[in-house]
Parts: sequence; C-alpha cells; structure tokens
Amino acid sequence: MKLSEILENTEHRPWEIPKSSWRFYQEWNDVLFLHWQTDLEELQKFVPEELEIDLFEGKPWISVVAFAMEKIRPRYMPAFAPISNFLEINVRTYIKKKGKTGVYFLSMEGGKNLSCQVAKSISKLPYRYSKIKREEQFYDSSNTEFEDQLNIQFSIGEPTTTKTDLERWLTERYALFQDDGSFINEYEIHHTEWPLKALSISNMALSYPRFKNLIGREPDLINYSEGVQVIAWGKKKIAKADWRL
Repeated sequence: MKLSEILENTEHRPWEIPKSSWRFYQEWNDVLFLHWQTDLEELQKFVPEELEIDLFEGKPWISVVAFAMEKIRPRYMPAFAPISNFLEINVRTYIKKKGKTGVYFLSMEGGKNLSCQVAKSISKLPYRYSKIKREEQFYDSSNTEFEDQLNIQFSIGEPTTTKTDLERWLTERYALFQDDGSFINEYEIHHTEWPLKALSISNMALSYPRFKNLIGREPDLINYSEGVQVIAWGKKKIAKADWRL
C-alpha cells in the first residue's frame, strides 16, 4: 500500500493523526500475538507511576509479541537490510495517559546486535540483543543475561472476519509511552487496522523469570497477523514532573 493511502486510512483510529511530518517508516510482519490477563498489583511493579495501567472490563493485560521488523528507515532515506531487517520480541502492557491509550514495553529483544544498538540509540527504546531464529511455523529465542526463552511451534488458521472488542483493544494502539530516566517519551504511530488470523500452538516453552507472576501459564488469547506498514513520528520528551500535573 502507498504511504499516502495509509495516511488517508484513519477511520479506525481513536484520535487524529499528528499534523506534523512523520519521521520513520517500518513494517511489522509475520506477527504472533500471545496475550494474558494478569494481576494489577504485580504489573504495577513494572510500570512507572506516572502512567495509568489501562484495563479491559476491569482487568489488566500483558502480551508477548514476536515478529519480523522489516524495512525500518528514516523518512527520505532507503532501508538498509543488514540493519533494517531483524526479528523482534517485545513484552508489553497497556496504559493510558491524558486521553490517549497506548503501550508500554517491559522488554524488547532484537535478533541482530547492531540493529539493537542503532534502534536503541535513535529511539531510546530498551532494545537488547537475543539469539532469535524463525522458520515457517517455528519461532525460537534465548537470552543468557536474563535467562529469557521463547520456543513455539504453531500453525496459522483462517482470517478473523469479526474481531471481538478485546482483540481490537489489544491490537489497535497508536501511541507508545516509555520511561527514559527523569522523562517519559511519547511516540505516535499510524497503520491500517490489524488483519488477524487464527493461531494454533502445538508446542510452547516460554520463560521470562522477571515476569513469571505475569505470564507463567498458557496464554488466554492468541492471534496471528501477516503484518502492517507503520508510519511513526519523532518522540515527544516530557519531564516526569509534568506528567503528574
């Protein structure tokens, strides 16, 4: 899809796209969504107090999202595949602040060390390197520093013709808020509505010791998506003291 068509496709968004010029393009492809309803008190240990945890029917959620980051590039510059394309896994939860609903990353892993360094330097997001490999129906990652592991065998089913309110709530997020010391960085993004498909898991070994009380069981909801083309704006840096007002 042309970028102009993506920018014109806005009916699914909860607020208008920014009026300023966008800064980055990227694609999130071959996406596995693993979702858990979790404990609010335990989750609050990992989220800055400035951010309010968003709830669905009174309950918080946390997700593991494994995908291929592809063609990431600044505006007016071409993508450089050795850096622009890499496998990624993030652990995220759902927050809201001043009328915007978004995501907050508890963990971000990339499958190329150099890509992680570049992405972290530019975005200030908490990227770290993990060994990750992906085959057609297999995803495997490990990180010795944190003893994190994801090993999953799966098959992809039919397209989701009617999404539930929960599926939309978990996937249609157009802002990211991330802790950066004494600041909270706010990022705006835009893409078309996520196309979802059914996902079946035949075998899974998942271990994130830091989050064992949040995701230490089978997921409550799973989905697959072929992916979306994403347009992103530059970060907005806001002092934590201002967020408390």
